[in-house]
Amino acid sequence: MIHELKEIILQAKSNQDKQLKNVLVTVVDLEGSSYRKPGVRMLISEDEKMTGAVSGGCVEKEILHRSKSVFQKREAKIITYDGRYKLGCEGILYILIEPFFITDAFYKRFSEAILDRESLKIEAFFTKEDEATGYFGSIFTFQNSEDFSFTKKINTKTTSRLASFQQNIKPAFRLLIIGAEHDALKLSEMAVLLGWQVDIVTSIKDPKSSLDFPGINSVVGSTPEMLDFSKIDANTGIVIMNHSFAQDLKYVLQLIDKKPAYLGVLGAAKRRDKMFNELFEYNSEISETFLESIFTPAGLNLGAQTPEEIALSILAEILATIKNKTPNSLKEITGNIHTT
Repeated sequence: MIHELKEIILQAKSNQDKQLKNVLVTVVDLEGSSYRKPGVRMLISEDEKMTGAVSGGCVEKEILHRSKSVFQKREAKIITYDGRYKLGCEGILYILIEPFFITDAFYKRFSEAILDRESLKIEAFFTKEDEATGYFGSIFTFQNSEDFSFTKKINTKTTSRLASFQQNIKPAFRLLIIGAEHDALKLSEMAVLLGWQVDIVTSIKDPKSSLDFPGINSVVGSTPEMLDFSKIDANTGIVIMNHSFAQDLKYVLQLIDKKPAYLGVLGAAKRRDKMFNELFEYNSEISETFLESIFTPAGLNLGAQTPEEIALSILAEILATIKNKTPNSLKEITGNIHTT
């Protein structure tokens, strides 16, 4: 996930400013099953502080112990961790530990990629052995094909005989919240915890600032007619929660030709028919497909009542929608929980 990687890089930069060395830890392969999958990462600093996690907390102490040689020799290595005997998971993890020094050029390019919502490719090279050292490491490639590595001797000659793990990391899911009341605050707070990019649209008559919504990307005061919807894409979800039927209707009308990943409108079920009827009055050519794409009332039927519970039900519905899942209890599943 891009937000986990962003947290690691920000912390690595902070550590470097304090003259602390870092190593990057990546799960690059798995035999069997495990709590987390290849591609998860964590950072270890020279003072033994960790950022992120590659398991539920059982593996990290051993990784910390076995990373000491990487700090000392500045040479990447691969280790294995057999969870069949220690975690209750039926899997063997292959874990790459590499020196991790962030140059100003890399930090600048990564920051640009986050701001521009670019995808990022990471390829890690290793060998499937325990305690093996060598010219292992990760190469980060941005959309303009500019790449960065953290092991100087990684090149086509040194990687040709190595195993590799490739990962394409998408930009953060974007949640556009139209509304700025107390329930919108709770929704934004919980979405930020998920690592989503959250943008808030407030009434132009009652402007707010980012100080009112900690952790979000932006706040803008606007009207339905003024708001720029050109950047709405399949990686964007929208929740309309103005507590004003007239304003909700105007915003929905502006979205008829857009295709967000999720479009939800807060409100009672009886509002739905009224809204759909009025949408037809304003635009007789509106399609049934568009109407069926609107989640209103927004949220899963969890019995939610408080703003926090309602936020949870909406986020759960968005997550199920973008993951293409039909919500049900995990106890009904046999076999692996995660199929991808």
